[in-house]
Amino acid sequence: MKLIKKNMVANFAGSTWQTLIGLIFLPLYIKFLGMESWGLIGIFAAMQNMSGILDLGMSNTLNREMARLSALQDREQEMRNLVRTLEVLYWSVAVFAGIIVALLSPVIAHHWVKAEQLSNSTVTQALLMMGLAITLQMPIGFYSGGLMGLQRQVLLNAIIIATSTLRGIGAVLILWLVSPTIQAFFLWQIVISILNILLLAMFLKRRLSFGNNKSVFQKQLLEGIWKFSAGMSGITILALILTQMDKVILSKMLTLKMFGYYTLAWTVATSIGGLFTAVFSSIYPRLTQLVSINDQDELKRLYHESCQFVSVLILPPAIVIALFSNELLQLLFSWTQNPTTAENTHLLVSILICGTALNGLMYIPYALQLAFGWTRLSVFKNIIAVILLVPLIIYMTKQYGATGAASVWVLLNLGYVFFEIPIMHRRLLRKEKWRWYSQDVCLPLAVCILIAGPGRVLISGPVPQFTMLLYLIIVSALTLGITAIATPVTRTWLFMQLSKIKLAQGTK
Repeated sequence: MKLIKKNMVANFAGSTWQTLIGLIFLPLYIKFLGMESWGLIGIFAAMQNMSGILDLGMSNTLNREMARLSALQDREQEMRNLVRTLEVLYWSVAVFAGIIVALLSPVIAHHWVKAEQLSNSTVTQALLMMGLAITLQMPIGFYSGGLMGLQRQVLLNAIIIATSTLRGIGAVLILWLVSPTIQAFFLWQIVISILNILLLAMFLKRRLSFGNNKSVFQKQLLEGIWKFSAGMSGITILALILTQMDKVILSKMLTLKMFGYYTLAWTVATSIGGLFTAVFSSIYPRLTQLVSINDQDELKRLYHESCQFVSVLILPPAIVIALFSNELLQLLFSWTQNPTTAENTHLLVSILICGTALNGLMYIPYALQLAFGWTRLSVFKNIIAVILLVPLIIYMTKQYGATGAASVWVLLNLGYVFFEIPIMHRRLLRKEKWRWYSQDVCLPLAVCILIAGPGRVLISGPVPQFTMLLYLIIVSALTLGITAIATPVTRTWLFMQLSKIKLAQGTK
């Protein structure tokens, strides 16, 4: 448990810092580049995510296998050989992805992107640089998966903090002092990606540098993992279709400027994603180990505690942001003197963050499925979701624009919550379904709404910015604090900390 807590703290530090860096510098990026160039960055983000299709489940497979093999005796050489084998495959696929983007860049620039201020040559150059950036960023996920599986997450997050800081500060300085162009922005992304890869690869291989035998490519190692990897690949492909289809459609149907507003809303709404991915990264290796040694009691305890912890982490900020999205965006962009940004974005943020919160609630159940090596459920649910929801995205986008596409994200994740959980608990941790709904999710959700809802009603009319900031801090603190006290796992933890403080004071 000490290692899990240590890793979780590190993951929170890394994800929180990465999110803060992104949000702090976001207004500066838009100020220097303009909303159209920010729309190109949104297209890059969508391409980068879609390139995850070519991951073929290898990152998650490496994560799981490193966690599983590290819990067994005398499997060190197999771990080294597995890393080498998957590494060769992964780099081949990453180079292929970059070439595809580069070849398609003229077509995308001339026939897909609807730029009004940027020239076709500028868009084409940016897309070519995106191809190289994607080639270099794909392996980052691979090496990170290896370090997470080995539970070297403190080291991983130290690298994340360092590189994200350099990425953000360096980009702003280059745009400010050198060249406020989208080409300069992407060139800096390429430089930082090279540095990130070198650090991750070096530390992963150093961690596996025991023994005198060199790591070798072993084709037969793929035989033991191909089913899980194929399942993960199917899950990834379908999930990416579901999460990126709205952006693909909107990038074609909207102007680049309006797509930039949608990208901004998505960036803000998914800013809480680092909270639940941090817990997932910390818990998933341990769940895998518990499944390997068949410790059902500890598995059940860790599952529910993790689910409640995720609820306490993501529901309070999600509810507050959904209710106060306009005020938060006005504060974020107040110094840029651009009120239209908040006007065009706040409703999208409110809708999208509700879907993101629902998605976050499913991360620990998903980790449990992967720990058992059960990928079929996720594959089937996503196939059904693609069949039903992709046409719905197209229809809603045509009828209601960006707002319609955003609402489909909420519907998708509501479906997961109400249909996936009952099916999963028929097979894994039976009889735990209602505890998940009542104690792990509904209790903290109800408390959040009861606290933050009246806070929304009480504020009305124009309010000075400092007063609004102070009010939002108070509402957020009350919502988080009372939710933590009402939820069993965090209440127990808080009381334990208070007892330790009293005991320490009593011994003085």
